Amino acid sequence: MSIVTRGLLIGGREIPSTDNRLVDDISPWTGEVYAKVAAASPADVTAAVDAAAAAFPAWAAMRPFQRRKIFLRAADLMEARIENAIATMAGEVGGARPWAKFNVELCVEILREAAAAITQPVGQMLATDTPGARSYAKRVPYGVIAAISPWNAPYILGIRSIAIPLAVGNTVVMKPSEDAPISCGLYLADVLNEAGLPAGVLNVVTDDLKDAGTVVSTLIADPRVRLVNFTGSTNVGRIIGVEAAKNLKPAVLELGGKNALVVLKDADVDYAVKSAIFGAYINSGQICMSTDRVIVVRAIADQFVEKFTKAVDAIPYGDPSDPRTLVGPVVNIRAAKRVSALVKDAISKGAKVLAGSGEIEGPAGTLLKPMLLADITKDMDIFYGEIFGPATVVHVVDTIDEAVALANDSEYGLTGGVISENLMEALDVAERIQTGIIHVNDQGIADEPMAPFGGVKNTGYGRFGGQAGMDAFSATRWITVQERGHAKY
Repeated sequence: MSIVTRGLLIGGREIPSTDNRLVDDISPWTGEVYAKVAAASPADVTAAVDAAAAAFPAWAAMRPFQRRKIFLRAADLMEARIENAIATMAGEVGGARPWAKFNVELCVEILREAAAAITQPVGQMLATDTPGARSYAKRVPYGVIAAISPWNAPYILGIRSIAIPLAVGNTVVMKPSEDAPISCGLYLADVLNEAGLPAGVLNVVTDDLKDAGTVVSTLIADPRVRLVNFTGSTNVGRIIGVEAAKNLKPAVLELGGKNALVVLKDADVDYAVKSAIFGAYINSGQICMSTDRVIVVRAIADQFVEKFTKAVDAIPYGDPSDPRTLVGPVVNIRAAKRVSALVKDAISKGAKVLAGSGEIEGPAGTLLKPMLLADITKDMDIFYGEIFGPATVVHVVDTIDEAVALANDSEYGLTGGVISENLMEALDVAERIQTGIIHVNDQGIADEPMAPFGGVKNTGYGRFGGQAGMDAFSATRWITVQERGHAKY
């Protein structure tokens, strides 16, 4: 396989970094170099902001139908390249085909939803007590936005970080994850540029992990950057939130999760098992919405756990390019060791192993057989810690109140699910769970471009998607108009 080499995308051109440095982008399945990308310096970040700031006035003033055409063309281009995009994601981040295909398809829909957002109402008339005056509030773009995107759902989370910000008239400097600089950044920019996005409207700076702190702080500190959006870990999100606050800039942060699936006594057990398998193990559990905990009432626990264990044991895992694979490698060796350590810590403290072992496999040391644990106690790191790997735990409770209390016993609050044939009981439980998103008769992984997406507690603040996303990436300006004859002077 030939190694891809890519530069920075600044001002509509692909250029090397100022010091001509390249950094290796490693395939998690083979352990080999997948690509070499430019390692940006602070000077490159400033150049990217220069380009975005210069492009902003014309982009913000572009007629809405012209802007909409660009997004619709980009959606069509992305859709036409689905097989290439799937292969890129498998090679770069180890995404198994079902997950990669879902990524591309949702990316296409996010682009089309962004196109639709361009012609939505942008303001409202306000009441006024001033004679002869008209008063209204108008949504306006901020200017230059910093978008810092992750590796785990590269097409979805990459396009989500830029589509609505661009659609409402902002320009963007994007810094994709060091583990997915192509699929989460450069690939998407290539598609948008081919669709006709003007030079400088979207700029992509890739970086070396050891330089990430300097690159990000330079980006946030630039006074022309007016808003920051970040999707990733809570630890990094705290740092970015603080940096943004120091510079008096709003931030949209979508961070970690410790999501629960609650299975009530009236649940269809087979359906609940299928839901739990999908929620816990798709993309090797590396989704902020992944089911880290399955909470089942004792009345059906034996039946559920037996079927769940057999289903976990049967999950096909291995080569992400094999269409039969559901669980591929985790993103790198560090991640594999972290997940293995969580599991082994729990086992050493008395957890019961129902499936898997926590042993690391695969040609690059990044593969873990899907794992299921029971008898989890609070002294185990896995009780509160986000797993972000192909493992989950099952808790058995006696009452609905216990189930709700356990689901809420977390610093996070992103998503979750409640499964029961008794819809009123399920809805009552769902309304008591402290998350930004909740699904009745489904697990926690769901994403639609028109829906408000985000969490509470340490999962962050702000919302992507729908009207909430449009509001997050535009500011409100109050405007009044009156005839001079009615002025109060």
